[in-house]
Amino acid sequence: MDNRKILVIGGGVAGLEASKQLLRLGLHPVIVERSERLGGHVAGWYKLFPDMRPASDVVNQLVEGVKGATVYLNTRVAYMNRLKDGFSVMLGNGTGLHCRAVLITTGFRLFEAARKEEYGYGVYDRVITNSDLEAWFGGEADGRIPDNPRTVAFVHCVGSRDLKAGNQQCSKVCCMTAVKQAIEMKEKFPDAEIWCFYMDLRLFGKKYEDFYINAQQQYGVHFVRGRVSEVSEDIAGRVVLKAEDTLTGHPVKLSADLLVLMSGMLCNRDTESLAAMVRAEVDSDGFLRSRDNICNVNESNRPGVFFAGACTGAKTVPETLAEARAAALAVYNYMSGND
Repeated sequence: MDNRKILVIGGGVAGLEASKQLLRLGLHPVIVERSERLGGHVAGWYKLFPDMRPASDVVNQLVEGVKGATVYLNTRVAYMNRLKDGFSVMLGNGTGLHCRAVLITTGFRLFEAARKEEYGYGVYDRVITNSDLEAWFGGEADGRIPDNPRTVAFVHCVGSRDLKAGNQQCSKVCCMTAVKQAIEMKEKFPDAEIWCFYMDLRLFGKKYEDFYINAQQQYGVHFVRGRVSEVSEDIAGRVVLKAEDTLTGHPVKLSADLLVLMSGMLCNRDTESLAAMVRAEVDSDGFLRSRDNICNVNESNRPGVFFAGACTGAKTVPETLAEARAAALAVYNYMSGND
């Protein structure tokens, strides 16, 4: 039995960074990833704000850092049992493991935009999501995106800060993602008019405000404070948006060649079942509940069970990486009896 073995559930950026640090600390991470590739959502992203660094660079660097770890792809955790000296784990592929600790880094899922019927996702041809657009930036074909759009609109907070959608939390990354994608669209289509409809702009990170100001001053992106109330389609197939500019009190009607919905972040569907296996707590927002939200964010209410990244709530990539490093140290201290 390898007493240094740590189960890392999730092979996104949190799981990869934590595993890299665990290897450096002399431990043996076992990464279990349910999809066919490592990197999570970031592996499907094109560039990352605010530096516009290619996401593939970040993912490749992280994957390189976990050489030496055991990795299972296309695999889920079937069940876990708490033992006196760790955890007995059975994977969906039939592999049995004995691990001293468990680090959950299962990340998030995107809100299903079709649930907001008023925006017409899945109904109108020219309505897509932020994830769809990011895939297109990365080279995937998408017939819904016109060759030369004259007007492109972005709608913030789709499924976030929305009690009716069951998610009243801010997803934190949507505002900056919209600004980033607006700039990228302007770079691809210099003559296009780009519009962003937002509730409130929440730009809290280093260089985020500069990024937003640059979008206005250098790229001419228009920002309108107001929720879009109705989306329809005209006879030419363009998308027609109706909103109210809450700063001026005037109604706004805009015809666009493309509408991009900024889908928010929700907890993964298997979060509750994983938590039940180790008797960890789930918070009121559906994400995993940390022992506290100040000093012990990486710790659960159960000894030997740790968290990192967006499994506990919406986070940016830099926040996720920082949490992953802290989680690795917390696991190491637990293994060393220093907790």
